Amino acid sequence: MMQRIMKLAKKGNFIYNILSVKSRKQTFLNNIFRNAKLIIAQSIRGSIMKKFIKGAILFLTVLLLLPGIKTKAADGRKIAKGVFIGDIDVSDMTVTEAQSTISERFDRISNSELTLTVGEDKSLTVSGSELGVTWQNPQVIEQAYALGHKGNIVQRYKALKDLQHENYTFDIEYGFNDAAIGDIVENRCSSFNQPKVNYTLKKTSEGFTVIPGQVGYIVDVPQSIAVIKDLITSGWNGDNTSVQLVVKEDDPQGSEEELSRVRDVLGTYTTSYKTSGASRSANVANGCSLINGTTLYPGEEFNVLDAITPFTEANGYFPAGSYLNGIVVESIGGGICQVSTTLYNAVLLAELGVTERHNHSMIVTYVEPSADAAIAESGGKNFKFVNTTESPIYIEGYTTSDKHITFTIYGVETRPSDHRVSFKSEVLETTPASADEFVTTGTEGVGYVGTQSAHIGYKAQLRKIVTEGGVEVSNEVINTSTYKMVPKIVTIGTNGADANDMAQLQTAIATRDVGTVKAVAGAILAAKKAAGTEGEEAAAMAVQAAADAANAQLLQQQQPEVPQEAVEDPETVVTD
Repeated sequence: MMQRIMKLAKKGNFIYNILSVKSRKQTFLNNIFRNAKLIIAQSIRGSIMKKFIKGAILFLTVLLLLPGIKTKAADGRKIAKGVFIGDIDVSDMTVTEAQSTISERFDRISNSELTLTVGEDKSLTVSGSELGVTWQNPQVIEQAYALGHKGNIVQRYKALKDLQHENYTFDIEYGFNDAAIGDIVENRCSSFNQPKVNYTLKKTSEGFTVIPGQVGYIVDVPQSIAVIKDLITSGWNGDNTSVQLVVKEDDPQGSEEELSRVRDVLGTYTTSYKTSGASRSANVANGCSLINGTTLYPGEEFNVLDAITPFTEANGYFPAGSYLNGIVVESIGGGICQVSTTLYNAVLLAELGVTERHNHSMIVTYVEPSADAAIAESGGKNFKFVNTTESPIYIEGYTTSDKHITFTIYGVETRPSDHRVSFKSEVLETTPASADEFVTTGTEGVGYVGTQSAHIGYKAQLRKIVTEGGVEVSNEVINTSTYKMVPKIVTIGTNGADANDMAQLQTAIATRDVGTVKAVAGAILAAKKAAGTEGEEAAAMAVQAAADAANAQLLQQQQPEVPQEAVEDPETVVTD
């Protein structure tokens, strides 16, 4: 039995290899299995169990020897002549060869470099893998093989005859990482763009001058993406190559004719900063100059922070006082809020569209309550407005030697000649300042006593009143504002003070009298300066005297008040 099965296996292996049609191979395998089972059955009927076991083992050996069980046999099927997949000729290729050829194409694309160019001097090189190129229809290999091999005999014959006269091409379907390609073209290639320059105005003592604009050139993102995909899907074999992106013109806004009509004053406003020191005055002048000369087209929004920042010394700013959480602190650009506030009032008078405005945390003195517009880069406060007219506007800003700042907005006046706009500040509530606060700080040396003025709290609103021909046509509240109440704050320096100094300062602070605090702090500082000199003893005595005076004052304040006896005033007696 063993010899018969081995002979059957060898014969089966030979015949199997010469068969080409899958259905015939399957029939042949069925016959092999059937014959093997007959041999085993004969062994069983002969009650030769030992031979049966050997026969079963040999039967399994036949299955292992048959090449039809291996997957490689299916890969050897050949595609008919005249068949293309994309631009790749797969004629007479096996299924495995066609699969490998197309896979290698996509591997080369992933590892290749594609240079995106604009003009002659702007380029960006990316890899195919960054574009996320993938093969989306690997099933096309089976479709290519099926042509001339599947269907009835007439269909197969006709397909093969047609291929003798004309090639047949199956499409390769490409996949892309659209988000990645979009980011490459829109963001990484943004440096290729040449921004447009709009027509602008310049005002001099002789009047307005129109500054011509310039055409811009920008990468057309949708069209450029289409060009990249077209290159890849049109038969790119993966060799390093380049492609020109699509660029479109970006015409500037405005024209000489349009800007020549900008002559009318739509709104102007002036505030004073006469009490400001040199640093704050410089900040006001600098911020004003950064806004001056702006041309704003219809529908455009002006962002004050964008125009005047960064607040650095390199950008022309100096440290000066500003509000922070209810206290006055030194900061680079202190005083800039007077610039935005002055512009805000000019914008209101021009009746432009305010899109963002915030009041200060505490009341300011250069405008009425609710007429301010605070700026705080770190605090999220900004002033923005939109040109809601149908023509461009021009913003002129200047400061004078007597410390006044003015903003004037020019445009094309379309309001009636008897149209008048005014604004009224209305205080709704006030909160008086509470008792003075005394605080110590180690950032200032002993002897330092600084004071911050008290601020009354307010709740206010700003009302806009419009008249035409002297008759009121509208009266509306355009904003409401709440300002914090802040008490007078007295700050006492403690840096360099010893335990005895601190005790004397605390006694002075307990009196809640600024004069007493200054006297003790000043005496302590003088004593420290006199240490090691002839005046050391006298200075120490002065400190003790100031401390004793503070103690005496504190004791007196702590004595209960003695009510005076009522004295009847005969002139105020009422009789029946």
